[in-house]
Amino acid sequence: MDVHTGSRTFSTGAAHPPGESPASPARTIVIVGAGFSGTAVAMNLLRLPQAQPLRVVLIEREVMARGTAYGRQHRAYLLNVPAGRMSASSADPLEFLAFAQRRHPDATAADFLPRELYGEYLESALACAAQAAPPHVQLERIRGHVIAIEREHRGAGLRLHLENGLRLTADTIVLALGNPAPKPLPGSERLPQPRYVADPWRAPPQFRAGETVLLVGTGLTMADIALAGDAAAQGRATIHAISRHGLIPAPQREARQVEPRSGAATLARAAAVSVRRLVRAVRSLAEDIEVRGGDWREAVTLVRNLVPALWQSLPAAERRRFLRHVRGYWEVHRHRLPERTWAALSELWRAGRLHVHAGRIERLEPADRQVRVRWRARGARSAKTLLVDRVINCTGPDYDARHSRERLLRSLLAQGVAVADPLGLGIRTDERGALIDASGRVSGRLYYVGPMLRPRYWETTAVPELRVHAERLAWHLAGDAGSGAHVRVA
Repeated sequence: MDVHTGSRTFSTGAAHPPGESPASPARTIVIVGAGFSGTAVAMNLLRLPQAQPLRVVLIEREVMARGTAYGRQHRAYLLNVPAGRMSASSADPLEFLAFAQRRHPDATAADFLPRELYGEYLESALACAAQAAPPHVQLERIRGHVIAIEREHRGAGLRLHLENGLRLTADTIVLALGNPAPKPLPGSERLPQPRYVADPWRAPPQFRAGETVLLVGTGLTMADIALAGDAAAQGRATIHAISRHGLIPAPQREARQVEPRSGAATLARAAAVSVRRLVRAVRSLAEDIEVRGGDWREAVTLVRNLVPALWQSLPAAERRRFLRHVRGYWEVHRHRLPERTWAALSELWRAGRLHVHAGRIERLEPADRQVRVRWRARGARSAKTLLVDRVINCTGPDYDARHSRERLLRSLLAQGVAVADPLGLGIRTDERGALIDASGRVSGRLYYVGPMLRPRYWETTAVPELRVHAERLAWHLAGDAGSGAHVRVA
């Protein structure tokens, strides 16, 4: 691989003595993004047997192996999944727990541990994988921001362009771009920071005593920001939260396992008919489990494991119906809060420091040093006005690639190399994560792993699902000679 920086070119091939044949050139796989997904792919490639020399290049603009979700924060935000289910490796399900117990001996598989600790685990796991890899398998880390990819004019490689002028050549590229930013709120472009916080994970807000704050969105992010903000303001801030349905995520709980009378076959038959029929089947399943002493969360777990097949069974019209009418209810039951977080949020609401509204934002307007919020309550004919000191966008990632502000993704879409999902859930890929271009061809060199796999699988945002996709992709790449062939799909 040649690395270009300015006018200088560095060859990465090993020198060989005169009269001897050169070693086989190393195949180069570049992974763009080193959050959970990119790090997991890299670790698997380093651990898998490789017959030929392999160079894994991991490019990240921020902190390696952490991404935004697991970076160092001013507050100990908790994971929303118990430690026993957060291993980055399916082969060692308790790997994260073992790491955590070296720092916190009393930690159990049922504990919800700090996100920052999970970032330390990923850093350590990547370093261990690199150290244990055989000599012909190497990891290189590059701090930078990839802004474009193009096919080389001569040769079969791909050329990556970084914002700092660096250029790299790769045989295969894996896009692991992480979660996109939230969709901007109407009128937010006229509001300066800190009156408007576009992404609370990239710019964590500090609440002040006596101020009134509006959190737009009532999901997991809202819960974290509300509790952190209330603590910073020492309980003297007024917090409003608004979402379309005004629903708060349910709490996590341990429950006795109950075998349902009906299961996968019943749900599959329902999905083949309509979303309405599927919702009825899920409700019936939950009621059956509870009647026999179980917990409805077991029904959600069962459905979650079947989601990819159920989602693929639904026609496009039924998927749209789900997104419009069911999505909000599914997400508050599926993406649950640690019980401690849920209890603290409930106390905030009972104390009158948190006010939750069902409705939608019509417009944000500057009002001297405050923000005038025009919003319409669910089912109401006329709009209301709320005056706040700041607005924080907690609506979560906007997976619609057509709205992306990521330069690399915009470039790939403009070239027709990547195609946005028409339902706004991500980008089109095949079952291995290979990009499908505007002509319907499946790329043999460009892959994606991460939450924008939603068009094919729906459930692709949590570690238990993402690690499976990372492992499958690594196995595929380890056994692929990188022919670069394209396959056309309908």
